[in-house]
Amino acid sequence: MDLVRYRPGRFHMRDLSDEINQMFSSPLFDFVRDVSTVETSQWVPAVDIREEANRFLVEADIPGVNPEDIEVTMENGVLSIRGERKQESVSEDGGVRRVERSQGVFYRRFSLPDSADPDAIKARGSNGVLILEIGKREKALSRRIPVEH
Repeated sequence: MDLVRYRPGRFHMRDLSDEINQMFSSPLFDFVRDVSTVETSQWVPAVDIREEANRFLVEADIPGVNPEDIEVTMENGVLSIRGERKQESVSEDGGVRRVERSQGVFYRRFSLPDSADPDAIKARGSNGVLILEIGKREKALSRRIPVEH
């Protein structure tokens, strides 16, 4: 069962957009869905991606996720981030009235350009943010090829 925040008297376009996306979630309408998530994800961390002169920088908000529960892979130009925020045990004496923090598995995928170097990826965590630095390959110099006659 998912908990949904109650928002009295407020209409949110994002909620409507999510409902429409679910309605059209078929292979014919793949352009509507966010292709960086997978249907089995229980929550989706926010991600920023920046391109700098010599690297790509990916920052994902994943507070409360143990670094041992994060898997980062890159295959065929696709960067995948998978992890899990485990649910804390709640005792009957805890008096929990509201739970808003998402729990469970997340999975994000991103296509990177050919200039991304899969051998130059560094991952670190800082203050609940996963930071991925992806180096760029040296650009191949173009050369003129003579045509023989």
